[in-house]
Amino acid sequence: MKPPTAGEGSGGKTEEEAGMQESREVRKSARRRESGGRDKGAAAPLLPAGACQRHSRPEPGPGFARICPRIRPQRRERSGAMWQVSARSLSRASCRGWQRRLPWPGPAPAAPRSRGPAWSPGTAPAQGLSSMAPAIRLSPATRSLFDEPLAIAVQGLGPRQQVTLRTSLRDETGELFQATAHYQAGDDGQLDLARCPALPGGSFSGLEPMGLLWALQPQKPFWRLVKRDVQSPFLLQLEVFEGHGERPGRLLAQAQHERAFLRDGVRRVPVREGRIRATLFLPPGSGPFPGIIDLYGAGGGLPEYRACLLANHGFAVLALAFYSYEDLPKGMKEFHLEYFEEAVNYMLQHTQVKGPGIGLLGHSKGGDLCVSMASFLKGITATALINGSVANVGAVLHYKDITIPPLGINRKRIKVSKSGIADVIDALNSPLEGPDQQSFIPLEKAECSFLFIVGQDDHNWKSEFFAVEGSKRLQAHGKEKPEIVCYPGAGHYIEPPFFPMCAASMHLLFGKPVMWGGEPKAHCEAQIDAWQQIQAFFCKHLTGKPSGTSSKL
Repeated sequence: MKPPTAGEGSGGKTEEEAGMQESREVRKSARRRESGGRDKGAAAPLLPAGACQRHSRPEPGPGFARICPRIRPQRRERSGAMWQVSARSLSRASCRGWQRRLPWPGPAPAAPRSRGPAWSPGTAPAQGLSSMAPAIRLSPATRSLFDEPLAIAVQGLGPRQQVTLRTSLRDETGELFQATAHYQAGDDGQLDLARCPALPGGSFSGLEPMGLLWALQPQKPFWRLVKRDVQSPFLLQLEVFEGHGERPGRLLAQAQHERAFLRDGVRRVPVREGRIRATLFLPPGSGPFPGIIDLYGAGGGLPEYRACLLANHGFAVLALAFYSYEDLPKGMKEFHLEYFEEAVNYMLQHTQVKGPGIGLLGHSKGGDLCVSMASFLKGITATALINGSVANVGAVLHYKDITIPPLGINRKRIKVSKSGIADVIDALNSPLEGPDQQSFIPLEKAECSFLFIVGQDDHNWKSEFFAVEGSKRLQAHGKEKPEIVCYPGAGHYIEPPFFPMCAASMHLLFGKPVMWGGEPKAHCEAQIDAWQQIQAFFCKHLTGKPSGTSSKL
């Protein structure tokens, strides 16, 4: 066979030229492999949105990655140097120089823990979404006592999905209270309020498992949440909405939960004996139980909710009205201590009440009435005051031949804001000066132990001043030093746990809305701790047994 000549077999090239051509083809082939197998001028393959064509490769692979220099990671707010990037922007150089892109599409890597808002990886389709529909999980599931914690969680969300949670509650007059919080679900689509902090933008932020309850605020200005009928629960509505918009997004899940006041087995007994207008709450069992008389402030009526919540913890508690209820005086002009003496004797003689003495619990005006009772009446073993006064305030007090005038008020010292809210903290005169010294209750006559619960941001009056002056007077007369527990950031209305803080409402004595003081989170913490302190105090002095409760603040 004749060997090929020029133009035959090898394209008309000489053997040397053919060799050179073959070498060039080899080099081109290598370059094509390095460029993803594309000839010059060929169309680039479709890549995920936001991916860098230069540093991405069409072959999917399981490799780990470095960040593509042309894809800048999004820095999350308040998260320091922590970054979050999507899987599509990651690649890694192996020891041989080969780069393989992570499989796409696929779930993004775990988000770094941060309290900043979530970052969304472009327009990538959602991956790894839970197959179940979003649902709210509560513990206890359907009903809990108002002073007990409620565990709240949401399941079935997408990985790191942004949602808004909202709680709603209507009081017995129909007024609406609401709170909202912004959250981001975990990588598994779960949201547990005990582990996930609320993001900025809602009623509160940070890790607050009970924030959706204590942050409830009225839609009507100057309105305070109270419970009038303790035999029926508050109905709490919980909702989960999509996103963090100013207006609620699509509703994803909802649930209802009852917040009750009476534990099963606690007995509610209306008392109408002699002049007494009250309600007695008795724990389950035959007793006897340590007894307490509970007095509220200048609002009048017969509030029962604190008394019944306290009875749930093993105390026999008498919620006592003292004006503006049934046939009692309508106004707060004067009080006769003999009425309160009847109530004390009723409790001391009750077969379900353990002797030899009882306790007194009073808030605001109810506090100085408790100091007067402890100072003049027999059978009082322990007295706890919540932002109370050691001077008689608001009305003349009579007992037998003794009269104690009310502390003077200087209305010129009241400051009114542009919004019409009054600050009355400086309105009362000092009980240490001039004629007002007659208003100082002689608490040195008391034969009981005292506990002062003090909100240091109380704007109704100077509660800390009253507590300190009361302590000085007791010790000056050789009496036991009282317990004083102060709470920075707590206002006037220190209620049982998880009642929302009331910043301002109508004051009956001044006839206008007044500021009560307090910062919501600090106030909530004070209510939880004060509730424990009060129970421990009464356990110690009425039963002789310590409760094991200690202050957390």
